[in-house]
Amino acid sequence: MAQLSTKEINRNKLLDQGVLMLTEQGYHGTGLKEILDVVKIPKGSFYNYFASKEEYCAEIIFHYIEPFLQRLTIHLQAPELNALVALKKYYDELIDELAQSDFKGGCLLGNLMGEIGGTSEICKDSLIKAVDRYSNIQEIALVRGQEEGVVRKDRSAKSMADLLINNWQGALLRMKIERSVLPLKECCTTLLEDYFKA
Repeated sequence: MAQLSTKEINRNKLLDQGVLMLTEQGYHGTGLKEILDVVKIPKGSFYNYFASKEEYCAEIIFHYIEPFLQRLTIHLQAPELNALVALKKYYDELIDELAQSDFKGGCLLGNLMGEIGGTSEICKDSLIKAVDRYSNIQEIALVRGQEEGVVRKDRSAKSMADLLINNWQGALLRMKIERSVLPLKECCTTLLEDYFKA
């Protein structure tokens, strides 16, 4: 495996720190200087990596969603699990992690949709692409579930994938204000253990 260059390492550090700080503090509540101080990169060097804060945020969105896609893919590849059980295990893991983090952050995509989704074209495009990728992998899982006979066939897999993502995002917002995983559990139980079942 090829070693990363110093520039690639620094770029990844900036993206990792950006995910953390934007998730907790939001786009407008996070200054570039604050991020650069933490990763120990001089302010003037930032523009060697990203053209602007907006472009940086757009890249953070892609950096953020990738591990979720990879983790869900691993669950879906487990031969002993049908697609519906794999989705449930994936979401159960997320719920456990959110409870352990004391309900902080929620979902960076949902946070940014509410904060800057309508004001930054660059970030809006990145959010749409990230959500589409997330929806597509869940649609593929639900198609497989239909083929396995565990997911209902009178609804399209796409509409159910979108329903799951939309409900999950709403449940995350309620989780933050109620400081409880109950909205998340209710979302998953209602959809994955009832509404989607064949």
